[in-house]
Amino acid sequence: MRTAFYTRQGPAHEVLQIGEQPTPAPGPGEVRVKLRVSGVNPSDWKVRRGGFGRGLAAPLVIPHSDGAGDIDAVGPGVANRVGERVWVWNGQWKRPHGTAAEYIVLPSAQAVPLPANVGYDEGACLGIPALTAVQAVRLANIDQHATVLVAGGAGSVAHYAIQLAKLRGATVITTVSGDAKAEHAKRGGADHVVNYKTEDVGARVRDITQGRGVDTIIELDLTSNAKLYPILLRPHGTVVVYGMSANESALPSLWLMQNSITLRLFLIYDISDADRLAGIAELTKILSEGRLVHAIARHLPLEAIAEAHDMIESGDVVGNVVLDIPEETHGR
Repeated sequence: MRTAFYTRQGPAHEVLQIGEQPTPAPGPGEVRVKLRVSGVNPSDWKVRRGGFGRGLAAPLVIPHSDGAGDIDAVGPGVANRVGERVWVWNGQWKRPHGTAAEYIVLPSAQAVPLPANVGYDEGACLGIPALTAVQAVRLANIDQHATVLVAGGAGSVAHYAIQLAKLRGATVITTVSGDAKAEHAKRGGADHVVNYKTEDVGARVRDITQGRGVDTIIELDLTSNAKLYPILLRPHGTVVVYGMSANESALPSLWLMQNSITLRLFLIYDISDADRLAGIAELTKILSEGRLVHAIARHLPLEAIAEAHDMIESGDVVGNVVLDIPEETHGR
């Protein structure tokens, strides 16, 4: 099968290769997915560079955790799912072979039926960006009376989180770093957009909330933003953290304690089975109803994987980047 892979960590154009690898066969409880699209996420380039303190998962790594395609084979103990359109999650989590390939084998539960009204491209954005947003909004217990600050509103997770918070009736404030990103956040449904490069975020949020502060922050960078919590949050507020930019973060801990602030941190790769099932059920319902807007910024061929990684790493691209698996295999 045609794949992208690397055998050492480092810069994208130095370590990523395209070539042939053995086509896998499903074992007990597994399915094989003939992939059409592979999604690229920030964690993919960070792992490839050696981030998170992680070395190579195996002598040869096929990257990417997100993707979508069709089940073409099942292993012993799996009901006949051949022909199902599916999206996958945790493709390259704790295993060496991810979705940047023609085929992936993984446990049957990790291949989720793709609603008929959702394309493969969108399916390749669900495992990390959309599920992270669903889990964050669920942990925040957002309702129609809440005012929510979604940090980094132009990001892939934030774009979904804004929409999901709005579906629950919340008022949503978000932060961005430029005009194009502001427009993107507005298209996602944000009620108020604050440019943190040119505006005082604390002052704007206090003005928008009439001095009360927000009920909830959905946080992509605890390290950089925690210092602002005493300005941004109301007493008894909640911060749900799905990302940070360093291994350790300084917190205004006395203020957090005195104001009974709840901190909820999670890693989407390792949430509980109950949370995963609930999140997938909620996401499936919303997708089936056509209530989510997806933002596919770039389509690239598998051979351009290094360019895709560099795009995500630079932070310049607004929206998701997906790789098309070779046309001759799928006849798309």
